[in-house]
Amino acid sequence: MALQQIVEQTVAGLGYDLVEIERSAGGLLRITIDLVWVPPTDEVSAAVGAEQFITVEDCEKVTRQLQFALEVEGVDYTRLEVSSPGIDRLLRNEADFKRFEGEVIDITLKQPMGAAAGGQVHANRKKFRGTLEHADSGGWQIVWSDEPPVKPGQRISKKRVPAPLQALGFTLDELREARLAPIVDFKGRGTKPGEPG
Repeated sequence: MALQQIVEQTVAGLGYDLVEIERSAGGLLRITIDLVWVPPTDEVSAAVGAEQFITVEDCEKVTRQLQFALEVEGVDYTRLEVSSPGIDRLLRNEADFKRFEGEVIDITLKQPMGAAAGGQVHANRKKFRGTLEHADSGGWQIVWSDEPPVKPGQRISKKRVPAPLQALGFTLDELREARLAPIVDFKGRGTKPGEPG
């Protein structure tokens, strides 16, 4: 049985989603897992589902089971590492894009944009950061503004015209890589919908 199939069956059998398998130098086998995503049915379940994360106990459970499965199948590796996807999670399929719609993501295109941007963006640009949205045409788009971020304490004139929003439509075949943008808010969590203020 192939490594991919062994790992997928083991991880799915334990009730988790396989995000990535990576083999590194020195025999390191790195497996990234996440909780299986179930689309929310209303705002309350969306708020509850947003707070679920992979724990150390989850990684330990998958590690024990994978060690057994890999030994039975005779897979050669020196060290096994099971982890959560982290704040810069890889988006690899349509379900991942649906799950993280509305989030800020970083994408890298396989080919530069060329003239498709209509002259608003440098023609050789491949990397973008913006909000992931479902496009009206049925695909996906990333929406961003090239306005510089406001520094703490900086005053902004009310007369200043904000930079226009830009959008780039893409298909999953055009992407080299897509990840959640690693944005950390050190000011604490805000209240979620359905929580008392």
